[in-house]
Amino acid sequence: MTIAITSDHGGYELKKEIVKYLDKNNIRYKDLGVFSAESVDYPDIAIPCAESVARGEFKKGIIICGTGIGVCIAANKVKGIRAALCHDTFSARMSRQHNNANILTMGGRVIGPSLATEIVDVWLNSEFEGDRHQRRVDKIADYENRNI
Repeated sequence: MTIAITSDHGGYELKKEIVKYLDKNNIRYKDLGVFSAESVDYPDIAIPCAESVARGEFKKGIIICGTGIGVCIAANKVKGIRAALCHDTFSARMSRQHNNANILTMGGRVIGPSLATEIVDVWLNSEFEGDRHQRRVDKIADYENRNI
């Protein structure tokens, strides 16, 4: 499995720490940028990452901004994306087990590197439970597919 990872300027430093964790644990990833702390607009990094996950180029994605909120909102505009903003390990686990989240968002100005790597570890290693949760995820997909 290869995951996509990206950040805006507010998440750049935390992204570097997450990349170290991915390297240390031999987790394949593609860093989609940014590569400096120079200011960028978060939709410009969140939407392309989300689209690449939706197209199946990557199974999962991680997007980091200052709070995690903006990139979560932007990513969730992409059909087929279930982005979850997580700042604790319980939410990370539940976002995978119950919601089959395919993008994790976090805030580089909200949590530190140690907690962030724990969240990533739990999120990447939690599996979707299916069953009644699949029914609920299917209802979201059905809504997305309606012409309204």
